[in-house]
Amino acid sequence: MRAWMNGDLLTDPTGPVLGVTDHGFTVGDGVFESVKTLDGRPFALTRHLDRLARSATGLGLEAPDEDEVRRGIDAVLEGAGDPLGRLRITYTAGPAPMGSGRGDGPATLVVAWSALEPTGESTTVATVPWTRNERGATAGLKTTSYAENVIALAHAQRQGGTEAIFANTVGHLCEGTGSNVFYVVDGELRTPTLASGCLAGVTRALVLEWCGGREVDEPIEVAQRADEAFLVSTTRDVQAIRTWDGRDMPAPGPVTAECAATWRRREGERIDP
Repeated sequence: MRAWMNGDLLTDPTGPVLGVTDHGFTVGDGVFESVKTLDGRPFALTRHLDRLARSATGLGLEAPDEDEVRRGIDAVLEGAGDPLGRLRITYTAGPAPMGSGRGDGPATLVVAWSALEPTGESTTVATVPWTRNERGATAGLKTTSYAENVIALAHAQRQGGTEAIFANTVGHLCEGTGSNVFYVVDGELRTPTLASGCLAGVTRALVLEWCGGREVDEPIEVAQRADEAFLVSTTRDVQAIRTWDGRDMPAPGPVTAECAATWRRREGERIDP
């Protein structure tokens, strides 16, 4: 693992470097991006940095200096030639008084990188009893406030799943804890709209561009009964769902297999699509 913080490459990335009053640490007042690296090169970096800026401004923070972020990325990727890796860019409000109010200190910017093992071609998911609030203040933002996801994922893991699936407050399919969901009904590829409260996933956007599909909001039960379904994310790419709440599904089904093949082909054509 390698890490860079506020302009300096850390000699010990696991050592103490963050102040205990950092608002990202005390109340989760921050945003982040996870970026896949291929042979030491970040994939779709421009899209990820654009979303980092959108998340920051949506949280009421000044967008990070993109040139500074790129310097941090270059620092942690120097000499990194692993076939697969993950960058984590974290940007917080910085030091602040204890409590919800922000301080006037400088923001904190951390870039970390580590090697990554490929995920399996298929997985099992479980729907959780909690909902996403599509009208909440942080809906659609990639914030560091992930406690809800931690609880949901632990629930799914107790059911034998590797991902938890949320409906939103009106009962429509929303997203996973760290993934977007696609599903197929009568041969049509579908995924929730951003109005559902789901994150505007980079992989989601590329799958829609490369494979087509209809954005639609409908009851989660429609997806649970779908002919086939798959997850998409930075680390999963296109991953078939083989079991959803105990119901077996084709893994991959024909549409999923075609999307996965298209992803592999198009991903190799441009490192920053």
